[in-house]
Amino acid sequence: MNLSWSAAWRLARRGLDWRFRGLRLLLVCLVLGTAALAAIGTLTGAIRTELAARGQAMLGGDIEFTLAARTASPSERAALDRLGTLSVGTRLQALARRPGDLAATLPVELKSVDARWPLYGRFTLEGGKPAGAPVGMTAWIAPGVADRLGVRPGDRLQIGQAVLNVGGVIGDEPDRLGEGFSLGPTVIISEQALAATGLVQVGSMARTKYRLRLPASADPQAQADAVKAQFPTSGFEIRTRDKASPGLDRFVSRMGQFLVLVALAALAIAGIGIGNGVSSYLEARRSSIATLKILGATSGDVARIFLLQLAAASAVAIALGLALGVAATPLIGRALQGLLPIETGFVIDPLALAVAAAYGLLIALTFAAPPLIRARDFPAMALMRARVAPLAVRWRASALPVALGVGGIAALAVLTSPQKLLAAGFLGGAAALFVALAALGFGLTRLAAHLPRPKGAIARMALANLHRPGAQTSALVVALGFGLAAFVLLASIQTSLDANIARRVPTKAPDYFVLDLPPAALPQFDAVVHKAAPGAVIRTVPAMRGSIVAYGPESHMIRVADLKEIPDDAWALRGDRGLTYAADLPDGNVLTEGSWWPKDYTGEPLVSVDEQLRTVLGLKLGDRITITLLGVERSARIASFRRIDWDSMGFNYVLVFSPNAIADAPHNLAATVSLPASEKRAQVRRAILSGLVTALPSSSVIEIGPVLGQVRDILSQMGTAILAAASVAVLAGMAVLAGAIAAARERRQYDSVILRVLGASRGQLLTLLLAEYGLLCALLALVALALGTGAGWLVVTQLFDFAWLPDWPRVLGVLALGVALVMGLALAGSLSLLRTRPAQALREL
Repeated sequence: MNLSWSAAWRLARRGLDWRFRGLRLLLVCLVLGTAALAAIGTLTGAIRTELAARGQAMLGGDIEFTLAARTASPSERAALDRLGTLSVGTRLQALARRPGDLAATLPVELKSVDARWPLYGRFTLEGGKPAGAPVGMTAWIAPGVADRLGVRPGDRLQIGQAVLNVGGVIGDEPDRLGEGFSLGPTVIISEQALAATGLVQVGSMARTKYRLRLPASADPQAQADAVKAQFPTSGFEIRTRDKASPGLDRFVSRMGQFLVLVALAALAIAGIGIGNGVSSYLEARRSSIATLKILGATSGDVARIFLLQLAAASAVAIALGLALGVAATPLIGRALQGLLPIETGFVIDPLALAVAAAYGLLIALTFAAPPLIRARDFPAMALMRARVAPLAVRWRASALPVALGVGGIAALAVLTSPQKLLAAGFLGGAAALFVALAALGFGLTRLAAHLPRPKGAIARMALANLHRPGAQTSALVVALGFGLAAFVLLASIQTSLDANIARRVPTKAPDYFVLDLPPAALPQFDAVVHKAAPGAVIRTVPAMRGSIVAYGPESHMIRVADLKEIPDDAWALRGDRGLTYAADLPDGNVLTEGSWWPKDYTGEPLVSVDEQLRTVLGLKLGDRITITLLGVERSARIASFRRIDWDSMGFNYVLVFSPNAIADAPHNLAATVSLPASEKRAQVRRAILSGLVTALPSSSVIEIGPVLGQVRDILSQMGTAILAAASVAVLAGMAVLAGAIAAARERRQYDSVILRVLGASRGQLLTLLLAEYGLLCALLALVALALGTGAGWLVVTQLFDFAWLPDWPRVLGVLALGVALVMGLALAGSLSLLRTRPAQALREL
């Protein structure tokens, strides 16, 4: 007669204590996995909720239409006015300074707004004082402007030809996040003040934004599509409130993908630890199980008793993991506050917590099933003899529950993941990796059995321990392989991110970028720069803004407006881009196919295209590209493809046209100024800035140093976030390493006692143990290096689109530290075996 569940619980409860001795590895692994899932689910849910809730405020409207270097035509403006409440603003780079003080000059992002701004959200000044659009010649300034120029409310500020009154310091700017990356702190002014600056001229690099507040019943995407269809050649860059910040959306999506992979990896690694922990726990209770069976307990009774114990421990671990996940969310939010729109307080997401708890329960049951079924099915006498005649592994009995558990985990992962194919692919890869490591363990066991026996006693015994009955070689290979691979993964990601920051934000770059330089003012510009810095190198190029509207073979060109979704790498198709023309191949560019046009070329308009864009769009020589420039479509045939040195931080254009293609359009020049090392002094910089402000008030000068610092800070913050997330998998890997060694230690006690009885010293036992683990680690280090770097390559190149630039000495050093950790854990775990008295251990057999 089987025990009832209540009777089974009474027996199970007596076998537990509040310190959960024997089940601590299960608790640690399950807490780590559940906490990672809870934190990740809560974080991504909070981000997406915040993006959805703040979409209108972040964008500044329900729809935003942006035009480069021109304003809307009367017909375009009338069409927009009919849709709803329209607010118009302009964005451009400018120089701000204190009147009469040429030394105090600062590049800023100038933002003009009309009286209807902001359509959504609440604009406040420092101290929380609510405000609206500035009136007349008043300006709202960002804290960076106030600090660097030393101006405060009531002071005066000069931009271009206009002298403005500082009305207040910006506190909360609702549409700041939707504006994207800026090259300087913001100054907000009225349309009247913008006209007074004299900065907006024909060919200026200004962008005009038309933001609409629609009726509640209107569909933003439908209205946007209608305007796009009505004005297909306008060059409008259109965003709707559900995609208020496309760059942020892509970053959140990629970060979400990575976090999901980290959580699943932590769970997969934790599962191995749970299996080892349960095996060790049941092995320590081998005599109790046998006694229960001798006293009449059935296999079902044994399964119920220990299942309840494991369920109780799992429930405690899952609850603790959920609490840690919720507690970690504010810390993560604070770390990512500059990158993502999230609050730093506690966030409770019931769905995310329920999913994390379900994952934890499924993982615990799935990986605990094989050792539990093995203990349930064996007769009492077999359990009694387990140490001298180890129990055979009966995989058939475990196959069904494990398959059901794995199926449940896979179904839950795919159904709850926004990237279902990614989750399914990762789970398939993890399963294949698990099978491969298990097969490797089996192969090592068989290989060790057939290798010639070494002459030395210690070496011979170490080799024999790999294939003796009851050897844990396969389990150790799986656990150590996963654990060491986690170390390599972390090191490869970290070093690649560091290298990308150093490479993508170079130390060698022009000192200044100058925008909106009138061609007629070029001699004056040269004179001002060379007067302050005679050794300065100046480079100028024609600068325009336009949008790609169609591409492909002339007979069936693809219109960008007809694309349902623009590929991630086709960033040149999103909105307006910089355009230029050149008679000669630009510096830092290398032709990869085709030929450059002659200097005095007057034939069919031609264009040279970046080879990366060619790969993404599938372009060929002879295809055509159509752009819209100042509202007019222009088409050119592709004459060549170029490889661009993007790391040069110079003038790099995806599209370079022959002069006869676009030179007749109104435009200004852009210039770079590079100073020799001997002239990189603060006095020279002040002289250049003050001279340009006086001579060319309509031009914008951007100092590159602060911009590079800002980019480095953003990339470093992103790298820190990625590194912190990946560390979860490493922590799980460390727990698994400890658990695997602990599980193997329990099975070594009998062997150690027998060897001690036969006269082995403690030193010999220690040497034997270290030789065995050293041999395993030497083999697995190569496997972990391949696995960890492979996973790191996928994360760095495929998820985050960075270059694969690992620092191999550091990666190998971290792998060596991982091996040293394994050896240290093996040594620490063996001390209790060395202290075991043979007589006492023999009495317990």
